[in-house]
Amino acid sequence: MKKLLFILAMLTLAFGFGSFASAQSAGNTKVVYHIDDAETQGLKGLRNIRNHLDVAPQTTIIVVTHANGVDLLMEGAKDKKSGTDYAPLVGALKSRGVKFEVCEITLKNRNLKKDQFTLDADFTPSGVVRVADLQYKDGFAYIKP
Repeated sequence: MKKLLFILAMLTLAFGFGSFASAQSAGNTKVVYHIDDAETQGLKGLRNIRNHLDVAPQTTIIVVTHANGVDLLMEGAKDKKSGTDYAPLVGALKSRGVKFEVCEITLKNRNLKKDQFTLDADFTPSGVVRVADLQYKDGFAYIKP
């Protein structure tokens, strides 16, 4: 009798873990990348996102920028150390489904205009609120490169 109960317990655990694993893999992963400083996070973040999609191409990725992170999406923006243009890298990721968002509070605080940004940029009223909502309401994982 103990052996039968043990076998039933093991089957229940195995079934439970199997259901849990398939429930996790049933949907695509959703990730928000949070960039608030283009100088320290720009190239590293874009490289992380490219690598992420190379391994898991079905991942939904939204990049939210605010403060000095918005510099990543400005027309003509380049990495200060290497001189690498951000626009081609952003455009390549955008073509793979990545969404890039700029905080409108930052625009106001830094006296920037929407037409100073690449066409790949979308806008959100508040970068911080957007990151919080994506995490809490929409179940996005959080990554800050």
